[in-house]
Amino acid sequence: MLDKTILRKQNEFSKIYNKGKTITSEYVVVFYIKNELGYNRRAFIASKKIGNSVERNRARRLIREFYRKNSDNFKKSCDYIFVAKRKMILKKAKSHDVEKSLTKVLSSKNILKG
Repeated sequence: MLDKTILRKQNEFSKIYNKGKTITSEYVVVFYIKNELGYNRRAFIASKKIGNSVERNRARRLIREFYRKNSDNFKKSCDYIFVAKRKMILKKAKSHDVEKSLTKVLSSKNILKG
């Protein structure tokens, strides 16, 4: 059974990219838009510009871990797309670096509570 909290359809991505808002941190760009579903949906993206498959998977894993730890604190009823930046791999960012960077910008924009 498919997880309903994961964004999969191209038209959903297009809507978020075109009509949503953007927040940029040191290592990640976050696109988000309000939805009417009553729960959050998300996607984690690392393009081929990031590096090879090992580097892309690591970047996604770091962002996914941040979301897992903080999922209860995110603003509800929103769709989120997290896009890794190349800087994450170039600086060999650790989990706490990504977490600190994202927490700072998302809290300042009232996306993340606490």
